[in-house]
Amino acid sequence: MTDLQILNEINGIASGLKPGEVSTGTTILALPYEGGVLVCADSRTSTGTYVANRVSDKLVQISEQIYVCRSGSAADTQTLTDYVHYYLNQVSLDTGRQPTVKTAAHLMRRLIYNNKDRLMAGVIVAGWDPIDGGSVYTVTLGGSCLKLPFATGGSGSIFIMGLLDNEFRLGMSKDETRALAKKACSHAMARDGSSGGVIRTVAIDAGGVDRDYTPGNELPFGPAPAWD
Repeated sequence: MTDLQILNEINGIASGLKPGEVSTGTTILALPYEGGVLVCADSRTSTGTYVANRVSDKLVQISEQIYVCRSGSAADTQTLTDYVHYYLNQVSLDTGRQPTVKTAAHLMRRLIYNNKDRLMAGVIVAGWDPIDGGSVYTVTLGGSCLKLPFATGGSGSIFIMGLLDNEFRLGMSKDETRALAKKACSHAMARDGSSGGVIRTVAIDAGGVDRDYTPGNELPFGPAPAWD
């Protein structure tokens, strides 16, 4: 074992990440509501066991009413969202119409699948368009693309699947959906060492985009730990 590998082991980086690569080990989710869809994420970005950024924004706007929730390598997901944002802008200029969520999701799928040996990126693409209304797609690390009733991702998702299965229902209002998303994300942040910081949500519908921010000392599940 080389000196670099030993150092990586000590710092907790020997988990599949390349040296110096920053991970958005995270909790992300997307829940539809009556007339739209809401995306939610924590804000912790880590390098092994070191918190590199505790207030990063993992909800990226790639079109007027389409967002991506990022998980995996921060560098990979930032590059992917930049590419997709550029391509969707070109689609809008060429057609004179806003792109659909399906178009954005399948473009993301193609980029991830064609580069699956080089990337570590799993994302949720969600938003609203006049054709399908609010819709949610998840794109896995290997490049599979699935349209789902709702989606979760990241290292914290395993802690909240039972909660969402029990409490989520179709036809919820925007406020009910936002409260459930915050509750679920807060639970995951309390249990998952790679999730933490603050909670960001974005509600997307025909009326536009509505962003919301919850600081760490106002989490629904209780105050954030002292190290946040």
